[in-house]
Amino acid sequence: MKRGMNLYYVNISQIIKKFNLENSLSDIDYEHIQITQSDVNRPALQLAGYFDYFDAERVQIIGKVEYTYLSRMDKNLREKILERLFQFHIPCLILCRELEPFPEMISYAKEYNVPLLRTSETTSEFMAELIRWLKVELAPRTSIHGVLVDVFGEGVLITGESGVGKSEAALELIKRGHRLVADDVVEIKKVSNQTLIGSSPEVIRHFIELRGIGIVDVKKLYGVESVKDVHNIDLVIKMELWNEQMEYDRLGLTEEYIEFLGNKVVCHAIPIRPGRNLAVICETAAVNHRQKKMGYNAAEELNNRIMVNLKKKKEKQKLNS
Repeated sequence: MKRGMNLYYVNISQIIKKFNLENSLSDIDYEHIQITQSDVNRPALQLAGYFDYFDAERVQIIGKVEYTYLSRMDKNLREKILERLFQFHIPCLILCRELEPFPEMISYAKEYNVPLLRTSETTSEFMAELIRWLKVELAPRTSIHGVLVDVFGEGVLITGESGVGKSEAALELIKRGHRLVADDVVEIKKVSNQTLIGSSPEVIRHFIELRGIGIVDVKKLYGVESVKDVHNIDLVIKMELWNEQMEYDRLGLTEEYIEFLGNKVVCHAIPIRPGRNLAVICETAAVNHRQKKMGYNAAEELNNRIMVNLKKKKEKQKLNS
């Protein structure tokens, strides 16, 4: 992934390498060709001559159905349709199931400098994997100051002012068997309207900064099982210094949220003061969040019990009066 003119893109060469594609025309220069859309296209109506609303910036994929339709077409008509397709200067054309390109495809691909690629994968499987990969690579993104840790499978993003103890909490979590994803800088990508993923910049990946000690290589010290390159962001814990004047939530009946790139994530404000075990608090928050996703809310359960108890007391008072 690269960025230019405020737009993320991938090069055709990256797709070829990632999916091990065969280049049918090695003399075509494809290094400059950029993909900016995560959606792909299987030309169907276009092969029937209908090009209105055709998105020529997408990767074009030919499967068995399209290939069979073209093979049964009159040669002159096929030439006309394929020439019009290539005239749009599509970024590339990928043939699935190791289908052999038609001579007309090769001719027009050379004329319009369009890479002609092949894969042995089935069309549906290849499209699904390509779209998934492109959505991650081309996802909107931002960077924030914080720490991301995989705690019991939940991605816990720890934020707060510098020096509040985020890295120390992360180190304690690592010693308790959890995995570090990012320290200091967390790169957040929006891969869907429900999913955010976080990772670390490559240059500082697997490192933690501890004041008074310096830089610690978590992977070298604690092993490969103590780190992870990328993880979903499921929960945010905002650490802040204890303020006697503030009232903190003690029941958790209402969820607080923080927004990243338009997606809302559950956020807990945790007051910090000497003696509080931050690692245990993070673990409990992660497990409690998972429990809520599974349909059980301890705060609501306690509230229901209290309401039932009050109702019983009122009924008893009525009977006694």
